[in-house]
Amino acid sequence: MVDPRIQQLAHNLINYSTELKEGESILIEIIGLEVPLVKALVKEAYKVGAKPFVTVKDPQLQRELLLGCTEEQLKRMARYELERMKDMDAYIGIRAGQNANELSDVPGSKMKLYSELFQKPVHSEQRVNHTKWVVLRYPNAGMAQLANTSLENFEDFYFDVCNLDYSKMSKAMDSLVALMEKTDEVHIKGAGTDLTFSIKGIPVIKCDGKLNIPDGEVFTAPVKNSVNGVLSYNCPAVFQGFTYENICLEFEAGKIIKATANDTKKLNEVFDTDEGARYIGEFAIGVNPYILKPMKDTLFDEKIMGSFHFTPGQSYDDASNGNGSAIHWDLVCIQTPEYGGGEIYFDGKLVRKDGIFVIPELECLNPENLK
Repeated sequence: MVDPRIQQLAHNLINYSTELKEGESILIEIIGLEVPLVKALVKEAYKVGAKPFVTVKDPQLQRELLLGCTEEQLKRMARYELERMKDMDAYIGIRAGQNANELSDVPGSKMKLYSELFQKPVHSEQRVNHTKWVVLRYPNAGMAQLANTSLENFEDFYFDVCNLDYSKMSKAMDSLVALMEKTDEVHIKGAGTDLTFSIKGIPVIKCDGKLNIPDGEVFTAPVKNSVNGVLSYNCPAVFQGFTYENICLEFEAGKIIKATANDTKKLNEVFDTDEGARYIGEFAIGVNPYILKPMKDTLFDEKIMGSFHFTPGQSYDDASNGNGSAIHWDLVCIQTPEYGGGEIYFDGKLVRKDGIFVIPELECLNPENLK
């Protein structure tokens, strides 16, 4: 018997997140082991009269391919995937790998080429801009280990987060969207952080369960050359299989002029991917009431209640500041008291302190009002 929580999630993904319609084609892609959710999604897609296509990828096989691949081989693989993506109306991507570090020993040159050929044309440009899409993780022992809990406890947490009432959250986000649309200067203070930038004229987008599950963020982008100051992130960040900690970035006229971490050399290699990698493509505020601590998984960590993320690399077309890059790396800073606290000011007015919104029109986004 299928867990009813899985059935509910599949229903939500097809009918709310992607709003799949009769006659549309949807690619359901899972990276990791086969899970019951894929079967449930296929059934839900057929219920609305859509045409599901399924791809299963294995991270260990992906590693083996990347270790020995040639540039010509990668170009052909990327061309096939791009053509398939162009043929789709919707996309659901499920990540269910057991080992977050599976690609950690693939040479940096191969990972850079993979990002340039796959991530940007197939996903950042085609999938993000031309399909109805949503991406999510699926609970397994590897994720439970990252979250420092049992699998059963993690599954309960996962379904609480993923099956919450996103339509309620969506309405509550409208007030933050309206305020950010009127804002020019953002000033963020915290432990090791004193950062200013402008968001004037950049669209503001609410993420309410349509693109990510779990969800819960409102994002925009800084005016490209407006970022100045220093930012110390307090969440570990996994990128291409390596876990970075204590990342600290210094900005001048929008550009990262100094970057340090537990592996400063490796970090700067990421930011040297291309010119746009040293500029910021996204600024977002996290509000999910069930996600309170990092687990080295971006889809969860960037939604942490009381957090924000400040993203080097590619900006999204619907909130573009003109920055382009092969990377889009969501780096997270939590401002709740347990993580050192902090403040966010819009045009000189304090709007959030220690992770809690302090002005009346935004109190609807505090955790007690979203659960």
